[in-house]
Amino acid sequence: MIGGIIMASGFSKRMGEDKLLMEIDGVKMVERVIRSCKDSSLDEIILVYRRKEVRKIGKKYSIKTIYNPNAYLGQSESMKLGIKAIKDCQAYMFLMGDQPFITKRLIDRLIEEYKNDKSTIIVPYYNGRNGTPTIFSSKFKDDLLQVEGDKGGRDIIRRNVSSVKKVIIDDGKLGLDVDTPIDFKGVIS
Repeated sequence: MIGGIIMASGFSKRMGEDKLLMEIDGVKMVERVIRSCKDSSLDEIILVYRRKEVRKIGKKYSIKTIYNPNAYLGQSESMKLGIKAIKDCQAYMFLMGDQPFITKRLIDRLIEEYKNDKSTIIVPYYNGRNGTPTIFSSKFKDDLLQVEGDKGGRDIIRRNVSSVKKVIIDDGKLGLDVDTPIDFKGVIS
């Protein structure tokens, strides 16, 4: 079983408004991510949220939602809440709520790479840079639960290079995250 954890409890400080609720082609950013997850072969989906409006979108798609009371402590808190909410999981896929161009096809490709390879960490590479969504085997559960601050599994990836499979993704747009008004303007124009 592979569980998807959508991390959607940030503060959008650089955007100046909640970016997850901003619309691209008439659909809220986080909803685009949720739809791709629902259409994919993920076995379970958890949405870790901070704002009620984000939770409502998750409920609309009948996925499990978990409130993050410690969002101010950074991204690691969303990871931990998601991990604790998924039982009997073979691996965790971490997705960002601000990556509106993530597709079912990308998610399924990464899952297939995980299932077909002996690597225990799957990292997509866009334009030569690592990105998300990433997959971590549950063997890293304890390590993931120890992460602190506003970072994900970067340090775990660095410490376990021999366990990492890089998956080259030709379409860099799939890995695009929207953090600033300039980023947003670039995706809607």
